[in-house]
Amino acid sequence: MTDLHFPLAAVVGADELKLALYLAAIDAGLGGVLIEGPRGMAKSTLARGIAELLPEGIFVTLPLGASEERIVGTLDLDAALGEGRAQFSPGVLAKAHGGVLYVDEVNLLPDHLVDLLLDVAASGVNLIERDGLSHRHPARFVLIGTMNPEEGELRPQLLDRFGLKVSLSGQPQPAERAEIVRRRLAFDADPQAFIARWSNEQHALAQRCRDARQLLLNIPLDDVALDEIARRCFAAGVDGLRADLVWLRAARAHAAWRGAGHIEPQDIDAVEHFALAHRRMHTPPPKAAQPPQSPPSGPAETQPDSGEGQWGELPAQAVPMGATRELPRWPKKP
Repeated sequence: MTDLHFPLAAVVGADELKLALYLAAIDAGLGGVLIEGPRGMAKSTLARGIAELLPEGIFVTLPLGASEERIVGTLDLDAALGEGRAQFSPGVLAKAHGGVLYVDEVNLLPDHLVDLLLDVAASGVNLIERDGLSHRHPARFVLIGTMNPEEGELRPQLLDRFGLKVSLSGQPQPAERAEIVRRRLAFDADPQAFIARWSNEQHALAQRCRDARQLLLNIPLDDVALDEIARRCFAAGVDGLRADLVWLRAARAHAAWRGAGHIEPQDIDAVEHFALAHRRMHTPPPKAAQPPQSPPSGPAETQPDSGEGQWGELPAQAVPMGATRELPRWPKKP
């Protein structure tokens, strides 16, 4: 019997985390998402929910005690001698292809294993070499790592290689907390009925992700957006150029999530904190306080919803899982 999982569309709050995960699912080449924060924040529920929005729906958890061979797979040398070819036994990376690889407490993994995971997540290919034999296979997945900083930090070199970072802090407001508990109790009491109740919203979310993935590759990485991002990265004092590239791709994914055909200033602004949270060296000066506005003389008007609240603010386009197409070149200025 297939396990029933809490539908992502029914998750209350966690809007920042949802957004970052949507962007990573739209463009798996972003390099994954690092989630920093305490337990009990629905991190695994959200990660599993993102997997269900991907074409293959695969969700693989990496055990903390996993060996390198278990992660990358093994080559059977005896079979190679007897049959004249290497026999490959797939590991965790092969099983995660096309889905989500979830690493809880990634900061407790040995550094060389974290480095290995990030290498494969960036390249989309896993290469195994042993005694002159080699085997390679596609390994394109959304890497989601979680960590509690109180239990140890990642080295800065590894931290920088995660594409996006989200820091969870604070507590939900009382009304939100109560709604979270109500939905959890309803799901536990009758999972099938709860999933059926949220099926329309879940299908709409899945379709939005599919549309975004189709749109993504048609959105140019233009010079105007690049110049603005480069200026801000310089002002933030980030080392290297990884932040520039990740930020640009995340802005493109955000534009696709909105359903737009090109990157706009709102896309650059929306993903800035994801790209710079773990790379910024300089703290930007606080914005000047705005002078108080005089109240209108007439009756107050209800302002339309800008659509920028919750996770519905972003439209992202995802690179189809398994695609190996390179990023388009930036168009030259006339």
